[in-house]
Amino acid sequence: MALKHRIGYLMALSMTGFSFKEADTQQGILLLEFRSLNNRYLELQVKLDESLRSFEPMIRDLISAEIKRGKVDCRIYFKSKTHALDVKNVDPAKLKQLASSVDEIAKHFSHVQPINALDILKTSEIMHDQSVDMNMLEQDLKKNLKEALLEIQLSKAREGEKLQKILLDKLKDIEVLVGEAKKILPILIKDYQTKIEDKFKQALIAIDDDRLKQEFLIFIQKMDIDEELNRITSHIDEVRRLLKTDGAIGKKLDFMMQELNREANTLGSKSISPKTSQISVDLKVLIEQMREQIQNIE
Repeated sequence: MALKHRIGYLMALSMTGFSFKEADTQQGILLLEFRSLNNRYLELQVKLDESLRSFEPMIRDLISAEIKRGKVDCRIYFKSKTHALDVKNVDPAKLKQLASSVDEIAKHFSHVQPINALDILKTSEIMHDQSVDMNMLEQDLKKNLKEALLEIQLSKAREGEKLQKILLDKLKDIEVLVGEAKKILPILIKDYQTKIEDKFKQALIAIDDDRLKQEFLIFIQKMDIDEELNRITSHIDEVRRLLKTDGAIGKKLDFMMQELNREANTLGSKSISPKTSQISVDLKVLIEQMREQIQNIE
């Protein structure tokens, strides 16, 4: 079962998160650390102890099933409890390789203090511990990996909740601007009607209803921003819907910002009033602010 159903969130997830878990198991201590940052796609870096290397495919599958976007750094270490300093666990081939390396270093650094036997036994790279039950270790690793993933997802959800609030507040500001544009549009049309009539009078030309209607038709076609305002409202509704949807929504939200910006630009190109021009500029500022926040959403 996906972790998002276990924690029960329906909100945007940030791509920024962190979790650390230390698990004291029967066979040893597992240390798991996750860090996640912004990225256009999922970039997964896994660093494991040699004893855990065989589990890397399973680890990658579990992580990619939960995290869809972001640069994720995963580090997992295992410290065995079972006779770690028992000389019987020394790998002769690795011990010989270590001795050769020490001799080589001594040739170049004459004042290096000699390594004693205890130091050698503490070097985990020369040990092989056959007493570790790999099946049990795999089960312990799976259990604790899922818990660490749950914790980082909770961390990302908390950050995502803050981003969600910022975006919802920006959407309200956009709705206010759309409302202002709809409110002033009839006034602008009325003002233009008066302006045309005054021009006819100043030119001492009799007002021809057909000519006047033609002028208004041209004006209304240029000022017809209802379609753009309605599309902006529709896009706002879609963004709100996406923000209440679980899963990876960052790319979809980024696309919606492109659509909103397109309508704001069209609004500006059709404007014949400083008021509607300013509304267009304010809309683009808000949309850009939203786009910057969306770059951090998974």
